[in-house]
Amino acid sequence: MSVNTINGYGKISISDLAIAKVASHVATECYGIVEMVSPRFTDSLSELLKRDVGGRGVKVTTSDDRIYIDLYVIMKFGVNINAVAESLKEAIKYKVESFTGMIVDSVNVNVMGVKL
Repeated sequence: MSVNTINGYGKISISDLAIAKVASHVATECYGIVEMVSPRFTDSLSELLKRDVGGRGVKVTTSDDRIYIDLYVIMKFGVNINAVAESLKEAIKYKVESFTGMIVDSVNVNVMGVKL
């Protein structure tokens, strides 16, 4: 799927993978996030064999001009999980909305583990 918009210059289509790569990049730069992981073990095995792992740990769903993002992260031990998750949600929402020009309806952060 992709998000589509039309302006005076023509039609613009942004793929879910492009949105996932932006979200993944923003998440890895956020304080307290160690890495992005896949929600299922079988996905992790298939990603080991791929060369380009952009968008790992991000699931993007689009409906009309709305974007729904699910993040699967491992956080650093000792950080306030709620504060980091809220900061991550705001950063992802801001960056993806400015990148696409569309509305991000929800960002869900799933903490899959904690690393020392």
